[in-house]
Amino acid sequence: MIDSHTHLFICEKPTVELLEAAAAAGVERMLNVGLDETTNAQVIDQAEANAPVFASVGRHPNDATGFDAKAQAALIELGAHPKVRAIGETGLDFYRDTAKPDDQRRAFLGQIEVARELELPLVIHARDPEDESAAIDEIFATLDEHADDLTVILHCFSAPQKVSAANERGWYVSFAGNVTYPRSVDLRFAAAKVPEDRILVETDAPFLTPQVRRKERNEPANVVATAEVVAAERGVSYEELERTVEANARTLFGW
Repeated sequence: MIDSHTHLFICEKPTVELLEAAAAAGVERMLNVGLDETTNAQVIDQAEANAPVFASVGRHPNDATGFDAKAQAALIELGAHPKVRAIGETGLDFYRDTAKPDDQRRAFLGQIEVARELELPLVIHARDPEDESAAIDEIFATLDEHADDLTVILHCFSAPQKVSAANERGWYVSFAGNVTYPRSVDLRFAAAKVPEDRILVETDAPFLTPQVRRKERNEPANVVATAEVVAAERGVSYEELERTVEANARTLFGW
C-alpha cells in the first residue's frame, strides 16, 4: 500500500516510529508534502534519510502571503532534488482566512509554472465553507486555462459533485480518511466512480483520521483503513485496490 499525501513533520510521533508502524501495516511508500519554505526543507531531509519517503514541495494556500518570484525560484531549485516527485500542495482555500484570495491565486499560478518547468505532477488543495463551491469551481477554471498540459492530483478529494468533471480531465483523485465518515455517503459514491488508473488513497496525516481510529491523531499506517472502505465501495478486494493504487503511484511519482 502507499500513502499519496502525508505530513510526517507535524505528526506527534517520531518519524522512525511512524515509518515502523507504516511498514508493519504494509505501507511501503509515501509522499511527504511540504507547506512552506521551512517544511519544504524538512520533507527533503526526511526523504533523504528514509528510503520509503518521497517529497513534494510547495506553498499551501493558507501560507500564500508573500509568495513572489524569489519564492518561485526557490521551489524550482528544491524541485530538482531527485526525491522530489511533485509540486504543491497548492490551490485555493476559502474556508480559512489566513491568506488573502489574491495571494493564494498568485501562489497557485506560480506553482503551476514550477510544475510545468520541472515536468512534475501538481498537488491540489481545495477547501470551501460548507455548502459552497467557489474555491473548487475557480480551481477547475484556473487549471483548465493554465494547466491543461499538467498531471494533476486532487488531494483529499471532498467535492463529490466534481468527480465526473475530474474524470473527464484525466486527473488523479485521492481519497483521505473523511471518505470513511458516516455522513460521507456522497464522497464514497464518488470513490466508486473514479477510473481504475486514476484513483489514489492518502492519510493527510496527522489530519482526517479514519473512522475506526477517529479519536487518535492520523499517521501513514492508517491509510489501510481508508483503502478498505474505498475498496468495499468499489466492489473489489483490498488486495485488488492495493495493486491498483500502487501501480498508479508508480506511474505518477516514478518510485
